[in-house]
Amino acid sequence: MLRIAIQKSGRLSDDSLNLIRECGISFINSSLKLKTESTNFPLEILFLRDDDIPGYVADGVADIGIVGQNVLVEEGMQDLTVEALGFSKCRLSLAVPKGDSYSSVEDLNGKNIATSYPNLLQAYLSERGVQANIHTISGSVEIAPSIGLADAICDIVSSGSTLISNGLREVEQVFKSQAVLIANKELSEEKREILEKLLFRINAVQRAQRAKYILLNAPNDKIAEISKLLPGVKSPTVLPLLEEGWSSLHSVVNEDDFWEIIEKLKASGAQGILVVPIEKMII
Repeated sequence: MLRIAIQKSGRLSDDSLNLIRECGISFINSSLKLKTESTNFPLEILFLRDDDIPGYVADGVADIGIVGQNVLVEEGMQDLTVEALGFSKCRLSLAVPKGDSYSSVEDLNGKNIATSYPNLLQAYLSERGVQANIHTISGSVEIAPSIGLADAICDIVSSGSTLISNGLREVEQVFKSQAVLIANKELSEEKREILEKLLFRINAVQRAQRAKYILLNAPNDKIAEISKLLPGVKSPTVLPLLEEGWSSLHSVVNEDDFWEIIEKLKASGAQGILVVPIEKMII
């Protein structure tokens, strides 16, 4: 049995549980339970505070965990990282009251900055030769300027709506973060085998999320030209249609290149283009 620690509530928790489900792993979840077991995979899920997850994994209480990269680096435990997961993306940013003048990070020299991430903030300021007074607080960082505790804040930002509602504006990005999978360095051979099976499933889900399955019809004399636009995993699948002189091409396209490729396909004579989401993609 492999023990995985995830955040007990919040967006990172929801995204982590969704990933586990997409890997075909079933479990019963309840807001009243601090742990649960999968019914079809050797996995036990522990629901913990995000700040505690790196320590629990390092100490072997949990075998693996999903945590924000910002938390991991703040605690100096980035060497536990196994895989970047690509979801729950956010940034650690500096913000000042929207009415304050600000031209560069040098304006923060001698100022008071409130944050829950003193190590990341100090490293950022030191690299730029800025000396500020860092006040470490946990929770409700955005209120610090309005109550006179600080001149600026450094906190996690997703959409920026919380900053706006508290009369603040983002001025500098200190650190970009996403969810990462971490693991204890001394896993048994049996647990490493389970982890490899889990990683196999995660990678299949991640590939599918970044890809689209495309089906289209094309004149036979355009197949070579269109095939160059549809490399797929190896090469496009070509199937003859009932109508003479036409074929159906099937392939996979990276989502980042999707719209540009669609335009080129149409220009090359492709018709009846269908785009289908991919649930899993195994290479």
